[in-house]
Amino acid sequence: MEVNGKIIQLLGVQTGQGKNGTWKKQEFILETGDQYPKKICIAVWGDKIDMSQYRIGDPVQVSFDVESREYNGRWYTDVKAWKVVAQGQAGSEPPPYNGPIDPVHEDDLPF
Repeated sequence: MEVNGKIIQLLGVQTGQGKNGTWKKQEFILETGDQYPKKICIAVWGDKIDMSQYRIGDPVQVSFDVESREYNGRWYTDVKAWKVVAQGQAGSEPPPYNGPIDPVHEDDLPF
């Protein structure tokens, strides 16, 4: 799955020991740009994604998986990012070149 939005909060890095060794995760809050914006808490596990390169307000596209698990009779759902890509700000890139800017003088070439 994918979602676009802007980062509105970066939470601290958490570490711990599990049955498979040491683990590390960082969560961030993404706000979608929908008509009715949603806030989503997304976790990044391990060192695959370096969240230190992102700042609050950065627009990003996040590819993620949703997974639920049961523990002691209760269900918990995680949103785990496997790719985060920075998106350009609106107007930050020049528009693509689509031919002469002044079509009236398009045929003024000497050949």
